[in-house]
Amino acid sequence: MTNSKWELVAEVYGDLEAEIIRNLLQAEDIPVTLSKEGAGQALGLQVGIMGEVQVLVPTDHLENARSIVDDYFAGKFNTDDVNSAPE
Repeated sequence: MTNSKWELVAEVYGDLEAEIIRNLLQAEDIPVTLSKEGAGQALGLQVGIMGEVQVLVPTDHLENARSIVDDYFAGKFNTDDVNSAPE
């Protein structure tokens, strides 16, 4: 990977959703970093603006990452049966 600039691919509220997106992207070998507002992180806040988490990826992975994040928000990774394999 070149010295690429990090770009915003998603903003979510709460660590859980940010970690889900991070894991989806990392599963596709996309480097990811999460950025959280300093006061919210220090106080452990998970709601509202203080719970906002930015999901960042290198510019050279941005297009693929956006596609994965769009699929996530469209519900393409949801399953009715937690024991079934994804299609």
